[in-house]
Amino acid sequence: METVISVEHLSHSYGDHPALRDLSFDVRQGEVLGLLGPNGAGKTTTIRLLNGLFPPSAGRMQVLGLDPIHQGDQVRRQTGVLTETPALYERLTALQNLDFFAAMAGMEPAERRPRIHELLALFELEPRAGDRVETYSKGMKQRLALARALLTQPLLLFLDEPTSGLDPETAQQVHELIGRTQRRNGRSVVLCTHNLFEAERLCDRLAILNHGRLLALGSLPELRPLVSPGLWVDVQLWQPFAGAASALEGLPGILQVAKAQADGFHLQVQQEAVIPQVAARLVAAGAQILALQPHQVTLEEIYFKLQHQDEEEVTP
Repeated sequence: METVISVEHLSHSYGDHPALRDLSFDVRQGEVLGLLGPNGAGKTTTIRLLNGLFPPSAGRMQVLGLDPIHQGDQVRRQTGVLTETPALYERLTALQNLDFFAAMAGMEPAERRPRIHELLALFELEPRAGDRVETYSKGMKQRLALARALLTQPLLLFLDEPTSGLDPETAQQVHELIGRTQRRNGRSVVLCTHNLFEAERLCDRLAILNHGRLLALGSLPELRPLVSPGLWVDVQLWQPFAGAASALEGLPGILQVAKAQADGFHLQVQQEAVIPQVAARLVAAGAQILALQPHQVTLEEIYFKLQHQDEEEVTP
């Protein structure tokens, strides 16, 4: 799979304050990469550097085969950026906003008019296209800002807190729109967010940052072993069976048994494939199983454990 962003040992400081420290990661064509971290972790700085807004203090970057330091204009012509606060002209209509930004991007009238109407339809804004943006709800403004970011059909999309401050229904709409545009065009997306549910739902891989450092990078299944060697399973029995825990002794793949009670217990296994063997062993021993419920480590658990470990390391 083609790499569209490559970052190697990137560092940046604002005066004496380090914002990024030896950051390395890549983004593949067609994937959504989530940048997760608290305020000050370096997410927005990373986006600005990748778009060539200023040079880094150290390190190398390549975006769509270009060097943002020396070819920032060319990079920005092929990327779309959505910031936390929609950068729109409130006293202009949606149609006028998109026409202005399309003209600024160098799109000819014959090209931009059908594109603008296509996006207004996609984001369900056509009925209000002639209304001033100042009359829009926050969710409508965010949808219009996303339409603006997609005007030039960019190969790469940067989304910085795209659902910040939105109500759950509007945030859900934005999620669907992001997923739809990514799937339809196969474009790559870099998503900065504090919303772990949003990240888990939309992202193919996750980069977890703190204090400008990369704590972990990978898909959710790849990150789970960092905080737990296996998965936990709740076993609930129909009737008390005192020998349930002892019946599992010596079974390969069981890491530990905890909270053993007569009518159920909690055990940790190496992988899901062990669970049917657990069930078979218990039934053979005479237990009546009511339920076997596996619990995968969540992104929230991974995120907070890594952040906590990092805070402990940097605190003297």
